[in-house]
Amino acid sequence: MQPPVAPHLRQPSRREFLYVGLLGTVGMTMSDLFRSQAHAAGVTPLAAPGLGRAKSVINIYLPGGMSHQESFDPKITAPVEYRGPMEAIKTNVDGLYFSENLKETAKIADKITVIRSMTHGEAAHERGTHTMFTGYRPSPAIQYPSMGSVVSHELGPRADLPPYILIPNQTTPFAGTGYLGAAFGAFALGSDPATDNYAVRDLTLPSGIDAARFAERREMRSVVDAHFSALEKSDALDGMDSFYQRAYAMISSDKARAAFDIKAEPKKTRDDYGRNAAGQRMLLARRLVEAGVRFVSLTYGGWDHHDNIKRANGLQMPNFDKAYATLIRDLDERGLLDSTLVVVNTEFGRTPKINATGGRDHWPKVFSIALAGGGMKRGYVHGSSDATGGEPDNDPLNVEDYAATIFNQIGIDPAKTLMTPGGRPQAIVKDGHVVKELLA
Repeated sequence: MQPPVAPHLRQPSRREFLYVGLLGTVGMTMSDLFRSQAHAAGVTPLAAPGLGRAKSVINIYLPGGMSHQESFDPKITAPVEYRGPMEAIKTNVDGLYFSENLKETAKIADKITVIRSMTHGEAAHERGTHTMFTGYRPSPAIQYPSMGSVVSHELGPRADLPPYILIPNQTTPFAGTGYLGAAFGAFALGSDPATDNYAVRDLTLPSGIDAARFAERREMRSVVDAHFSALEKSDALDGMDSFYQRAYAMISSDKARAAFDIKAEPKKTRDDYGRNAAGQRMLLARRLVEAGVRFVSLTYGGWDHHDNIKRANGLQMPNFDKAYATLIRDLDERGLLDSTLVVVNTEFGRTPKINATGGRDHWPKVFSIALAGGGMKRGYVHGSSDATGGEPDNDPLNVEDYAATIFNQIGIDPAKTLMTPGGRPQAIVKDGHVVKELLA
């Protein structure tokens, strides 16, 4: 009789190879993500934490171009054709006014920074979106990575969770990896947390696969790894193995899976945020950063209001208002606001003058965004637009400086150079400077 062969040295049978093939049914999309990461990178990304004030970022993107006049920068004294059809309301910061549908946000204005002088020159949706997601204007010569992918590249995963998550899906290609490649792509939920049938893909075992059977398949996977590692030792295989370990860790970790379980929140908390897309997406974002995710990007609504801006804004802004104000309060009460940078942005603003159909058109010359937490000042307004909301009046903020400040706060040097596939060094942010006036 031959002596028994250690499991990690035994050559797997054809049946065992077939079993391992079935692993694809467990979190197929997630497995594909980690596998593509391994092929693209060969090794795992760096896991060293950043040294910035912010440990996580929540990026709330309002696609379509939110009107600054009907949000954070109402033009109280302008003629009605510029002021628009909506009223302004006082905030809890002396002399600061928001538009009438930001009633709840007005109550937490002392916790946030409003930037009224954001500016760039891209008036097309795709180009404006690219600019705000990457910190670069589009170029035909290179695909730039999103800020989330750069964070994934530089800081890597934490607490068995992906470093970069999209809620609910990747609605724009500019939230992608650019020249960094698939290794640093986002994990998209694949389901809206506001729906009754919300379930995160890849985090539950398929029908007929219990925990014991999953563990058995994992063991078989290790057998195959050992077999091929004995035949060929390479960085690519090491990288693939590490990404499989990440996929297994995420599926098998109770804590990692629990981060996505929005139903575990108390009913009152879910009600406070709002039982709608804005509320439940922001609540889930809070759960994810609380669990350790570094960069969460969520989208809400459609803000391309060329017609009847009063009605269009009234359909979407109140839900955003309630959810956003609750998110800021919730993070603050949990002691997380100082370590979580919350960004509200959009691709551009709207024209100073109301058009013939009661709306506003594309206007990138000046618009408003909001920042909170992560070392930003509280109750602060940076810059201003002119009397009709058409141009920056003082302290204009360009995209390069905006991006550099975000990266700085999460502990990434914006001037650091990365390598493109062609071997060309590329700065994370070109000619960007940290805006110290924004920092507490």
